[in-house]
Amino acid sequence: MSIVDRARRVLEQVLEIVCMLLMIGLAVVVVTAVAYRWAGASLVWYDEVAAIMLVWLTYYGAALAALRRAHLGFPGIISSARPTLRIAALILSEATVIGFFLVIAWYGWQVIVILAGDRLTSLPWVPVAFTQSVIPIGGVLIALAELLTLPERWREVRAGDVLHEHEESAV
Repeated sequence: MSIVDRARRVLEQVLEIVCMLLMIGLAVVVVTAVAYRWAGASLVWYDEVAAIMLVWLTYYGAALAALRRAHLGFPGIISSARPTLRIAALILSEATVIGFFLVIAWYGWQVIVILAGDRLTSLPWVPVAFTQSVIPIGGVLIALAELLTLPERWREVRAGDVLHEHEESAV
């Protein structure tokens, strides 16, 4: 097993755990808030915390999906193309995706810098920079996931085998 494969497996396991904990935490927050409202009380922090947790789950889940290569694509079109076109499409698509998410990470960092002293409205002890840290971290994780899957994708595209098992069964 290569270093890239090991890094990919470790990152996948970490992202699975993070996503699982976020889903459990979000479910607990929502159920708790519903129970409080049903009892005639309301948690002032529920809406803000639930929204932040959902955003975090979205970013980390997107990174996990990128690592598993589970985002939407057009493998049938790519696999029917000539080898040189397949390679060019791979290079263009990977450069675009990686570049886009590095730009997201850069501007996400700029958001953190701008919001450095701000705090959440409902939980004044929580810095907004902490809650927004998912933007640059998620951008870097998605770019890293693309880089870690690139060697495998390169081999597949060169061989003309760009359909995956789950995609072949759907065709």
